[in-house]
Amino acid sequence: MPLAQLGYMANLLQCGVASAERVFSLLDEDEELPDPLPGVSSADGFGRGRLAFEDVSFSYSPDKSLISSLSLAAEPGQTVAIVGHTGAGKTTLVNLMMRFYEIDAGRTTLDGVDVTSVPRRELRSRMGMVLQDTLLFGGTIRDNIAYGRPEASEDEILEAAQATYVDRFVRSLPEGYDTVLDDEGANVSAGEKQLLTIARAFLSRPSVLILDEATSSVDTRTEVLVQKAMSALRSDRTSFVIAHRLSTIRDADLILVMEAGQIVEQGTHAELLAAGGAYARLYEAQFAAPVAEV
Repeated sequence: MPLAQLGYMANLLQCGVASAERVFSLLDEDEELPDPLPGVSSADGFGRGRLAFEDVSFSYSPDKSLISSLSLAAEPGQTVAIVGHTGAGKTTLVNLMMRFYEIDAGRTTLDGVDVTSVPRRELRSRMGMVLQDTLLFGGTIRDNIAYGRPEASEDEILEAAQATYVDRFVRSLPEGYDTVLDDEGANVSAGEKQLLTIARAFLSRPSVLILDEATSSVDTRTEVLVQKAMSALRSDRTSFVIAHRLSTIRDADLILVMEAGQIVEQGTHAELLAAGGAYARLYEAQFAAPVAEV
């Protein structure tokens, strides 16, 4: 028994040391840059959602560059798809748009306004995100949809639900929009949860929409509904779509192919296939690879 207790205490000590290292590494991180003072913001210059990267460079660590001298512009109403292998920098690009990280060089603008001159809260209120992981909270379906814009009226919530096909399954529930979800939304399916997050983004009326692998966790039949809902959501606003399923971004106005933090190709689906480059290789790997013999 004494030996067992010594082993238990040694295990606790090791866990404590490991936890302390993580706590202190967090405390040692640089604090984020302060927001502009009230009244200094030029957020009034925001319009329809033209987002541009101008010679942007970024790295997570000083000794390893990830994105170097990247420039691109997404016009209002345009759908821009970002594809590439895991680790190519797709999600990092989205994080830089939202100012979750600060760029090392260059600048990012929204409707010509440098995003660093705008409070983060104001900037992020102009953007809507639909992620691969659905985030719901304990409350009614109505409350979960209205989370993006709490002051929305009942008619606006219903309009968002109908436009994103949420209304179809909510009507079949005994309590309708008053159905209470648990913290993880376990009493609705994965596809229904994804539709709820899309309805939430629709209601918030963002200038820029970011869809990060929004259909990767649903079945093919539900994906059709999710795709229709996302099409309604993308209309009349600038959209960035990150996707591994290339079938979901064929109709994008512009497709960016990223490798090691760089845009190596850009164009439409047909143009990139005809070029026979990196995008064509990705496409062939998904749809034209022969079945391996056992």
